[in-house]
Amino acid sequence: MSLSSKSSIRDLIANPDAKAILEKHLPGASRHPDLPQALYMSLREVMYYPEAASAGLTKEKLEAIDADLQALAAA
Repeated sequence: MSLSSKSSIRDLIANPDAKAILEKHLPGASRHPDLPQALYMSLREVMYYPEAASAGLTKEKLEAIDADLQALAAA
């Protein structure tokens, strides 16, 4: 299963390597207090919430996460 910023956050944090990528780009993301509300959303969906910008989730950050997830899939 190929993971990307379009995958559910639940799927991303269920994979230890993908979770590490999230933590690399968004420290604390897997422990965020609002995480349960977003588990079935993708990062791309979450990006449109104002809180996401203050947490550092930008288009550029999503592209970097996608690049790392693609490299993970290729490994």
